[in-house]
Amino acid sequence: MKKWLCLIIFVQGCAYNPVVDTAGRSGTFNESKAVELTNDLQHCKTLAKDNTNEIVEGSKYVWNYYVRPSVLWLAPKMDYDYPKIYKMCLNNRGHSVLN
Repeated sequence: MKKWLCLIIFVQGCAYNPVVDTAGRSGTFNESKAVELTNDLQHCKTLAKDNTNEIVEGSKYVWNYYVRPSVLWLAPKMDYDYPKIYKMCLNNRGHSVLN
């Protein structure tokens, strides 16, 4: 049981894949910035991974999917930092993230 729980905690942290609108513009640039999408995805993924803690993100996963149901979802849901940092990085580089 402990092995599976540790596996879930460490795999969860890197599971976010953003959906980016490559045809549209964010409104702040005159030309499309989607030509640098692959480079920006790699940089933002590294940036988000470097600025989050896998133990903390894993504990949020355990809280949301194991503890909250046991208290009938009365406790507030904890948000993950990894997707927020990833999405904000892509938005600041001029990409339109849909999710």
